[in-house]
Amino acid sequence: MARRPASADNGILDLVGVGFGPSNLALAIAVQEHNAQRSPQDALRVSFLERQASFGWHRGMLLEGATMQVSFLKDLVTLRNPASDFSFLSFLHEQNRLVDFINHKTQFPLRQEFHDYLEWAARRLDHLVSYDLRVVDLRPVLVDGEIALVDVVAVCGDTGETVVRRARNVVLAVGLEPNVPDGIALGERVWHNYDLLDRVATMPPLIRDRFVVVGAGQSAAEVTEFLHTRHPGAEVTAVFARYGLSPADNSAFANQIFDPSAVDDFYTAPPAVKDMLSAYSRGTNYSVVDLDLIDELYRRVYREKVHGRERLRMMRASRVLDLRPLADGVALDVEFLPTGAQQTLESDIVVFATGYRSRDPRQLLGTLGEHCPSDAAGRPRIGRDYRLLTEPGTTAGVYVLGATEHSHGISSTLLSNVAVRAGELLHSITTGTTPIAGADDSTARTTSELSALAAR
Repeated sequence: MARRPASADNGILDLVGVGFGPSNLALAIAVQEHNAQRSPQDALRVSFLERQASFGWHRGMLLEGATMQVSFLKDLVTLRNPASDFSFLSFLHEQNRLVDFINHKTQFPLRQEFHDYLEWAARRLDHLVSYDLRVVDLRPVLVDGEIALVDVVAVCGDTGETVVRRARNVVLAVGLEPNVPDGIALGERVWHNYDLLDRVATMPPLIRDRFVVVGAGQSAAEVTEFLHTRHPGAEVTAVFARYGLSPADNSAFANQIFDPSAVDDFYTAPPAVKDMLSAYSRGTNYSVVDLDLIDELYRRVYREKVHGRERLRMMRASRVLDLRPLADGVALDVEFLPTGAQQTLESDIVVFATGYRSRDPRQLLGTLGEHCPSDAAGRPRIGRDYRLLTEPGTTAGVYVLGATEHSHGISSTLLSNVAVRAGELLHSITTGTTPIAGADDSTARTTSELSALAAR
């Protein structure tokens, strides 16, 4: 990285990260390791802002016994730097569980254990992050007629105080938000699974002893199994549009869509090929369930039929037409799609396990958004190095992580490439080029070169 002019250093950061989930946590580790190899004057000056009061990642779904769906080797660092002491294996070693984990013979740790690992890594970087700060605006700063800097404006959730960080580069990694059908309002008895455990802990009294779970993916199946186990006197009804729960395709060749090199292939592919690849790979991640969990739920359904008390119901090929609050519950109109027949269910609680969507980065761009053109579909235009394409005369870098599935493929919102992506982004900030996955720096391409390929 070029040495900064002394006159430009006063209070100016090289990078401000908005959000401190796994993506920016991996980036913070990459920066930490980058700085450890440089003199203080050449080290990157960074700050991360997180709206939560402390680190947390999908806390509401840390169900007992739930496991990760991704290998522990796809942690925050290993695919970028296998020697890093921020790896999951380093965490296990520090916890004195490495041998126990090896004896367990699994690639997929408990979700709670992986969350503990993320918290462990985040604690080691407390000096780089400020919590309880909600970013409300990105304001362009002109230097000699160019937008060379960005003021990141945040509000402290505790005091309401406004905090401003001025930086040469900003990285937006604000994660996912719950996706619910249009017209559905969440409330005391209508939930999304993202905060399931908190909701269960403060649940209103059950009058009918009935839960309804809407959705066909991994989270829906986990919620169904959890409620059926936790409430042995209650009926749990699963409503989903598929004829049956579909197993995830986690075979070796199918999983190559998550390889780092697949991002290069996807980014430079023509739009029709992007659509084809996205459609082909949906079975690896969307509306699919681990086969072991499918088998367990089927065993329960069959066992209850044998014993004559059916608490677990599967309303397949069905959809919710309407939802109405009752004084002490919820009424749902459900249609059986093959015949159009309808029935009304009355339930104590309805849980929508209907997935997540990426938060629109344009909601955070604020004033800077005027200088960021969209593509024909109204989406942000993003370079291969995750840099938001801006109007001429803008030299400040704004990077987007997460909301890039349309440009970078299915792994954009997943853990699979979080370590490699952090290295690519850091490489872009420090050199202005994007390395090709699996290649050395001599084959790096400039952002403009890759963008030109993508625009074919």
